[in-house]
Amino acid sequence: MDKIKIAIAGIGNCASSLIQGIEYYKTKDESDAIGLMHWDIGGYKPFDIEIVSAFDIDKRKVGKDVSEAVFALPNCTTVFCPNVPETGAKVKMGWIQDGFSEHMANYSDNRRFIPSTEKEADKDQVVKELKDSGAEILLNYLPVGSEEATRFYMDCALEAGVACINNMPVFIASDLEWAKRFEEKGIPIIGDDIKAQLGATITHRTLADLFNKRGVKLERTYQLNTGGNTDFLNMLNRSRLASKKESKTEAVQSVVSQRMEDDNIHVGPSDYVPWQNDNKVCFLRMEGKLFGDVPMNLELRLSVEDSPNSAGVVIDAIRCCKLALDRGTGGILYSPSSYFMKHPPKQFTDDEAHKMTLDFIRGLRDN
Repeated sequence: MDKIKIAIAGIGNCASSLIQGIEYYKTKDESDAIGLMHWDIGGYKPFDIEIVSAFDIDKRKVGKDVSEAVFALPNCTTVFCPNVPETGAKVKMGWIQDGFSEHMANYSDNRRFIPSTEKEADKDQVVKELKDSGAEILLNYLPVGSEEATRFYMDCALEAGVACINNMPVFIASDLEWAKRFEEKGIPIIGDDIKAQLGATITHRTLADLFNKRGVKLERTYQLNTGGNTDFLNMLNRSRLASKKESKTEAVQSVVSQRMEDDNIHVGPSDYVPWQNDNKVCFLRMEGKLFGDVPMNLELRLSVEDSPNSAGVVIDAIRCCKLALDRGTGGILYSPSSYFMKHPPKQFTDDEAHKMTLDFIRGLRDN
């Protein structure tokens, strides 16, 4: 099979885990490939992905080969594959705008954002880089709250004719105007806001669906999350959280039997704990009523390494997006979006989304 050529906007922890994973699974075969939902998707294996272009705005990453940049500060995710060979793809200076929160310049070197002194790229430069590199798919890994920067890269991808996977909670695939633009250009997109392999949102959704199926009325619930990576540091600026909270909340609301009042559901990032690094801890509580209106409650603590948890899903999203390109399918990929993303254009239960995605992979449905 030909390599799937990808470009990445934002070389942070999530990109680091993905790039490490592509190399890591080269030494595996299907019998010992732990941590994957699919070994083979339409003939494409996990290592059939090649990074050909990248953008960032941090001084410690711009100008470096991607293989070096993914391990540069302030990245702090687990290094499970330290020997990533040179990719030949140098990290280009990106577009700044709202791509970082100003408070992130006020921490120690291993935490803070250090802006590159290079002149920020303009649209023509990014479009040219995407075309010249031969990129087929652009992954958006920008920080939460990067509304304008995300739209900039999506616009560049449309002009360059490059498919998109929007891993962040800026609503593109689930926005009617943006969706129409991708449909009209015949360019596939999967979005919005990546759902972790086994994280807080998928666990919360699964339990909410279980309450529903077992006749338990869910009356109140919260999901509190703490972490120590730059994502959590960025989200200390509460003004950047609106779309993230909406994305995570709607992911749960979509599977409850009756929509909950806003005061009875709280889902979202809660605090930054530096020593946790890329470890994310979720505290989940659900209160409900059983047979005879008898009250019950459930409490759960989930601890996961945040970025590999994301990469385990993105590596499948990339291959599904490539299948769409191979098949000439453009526009929103509803099935993969519903399974891989928190805020897809159409919400389905995870069982339904799983079946739809398997049908998509098998060629039984177009999107």
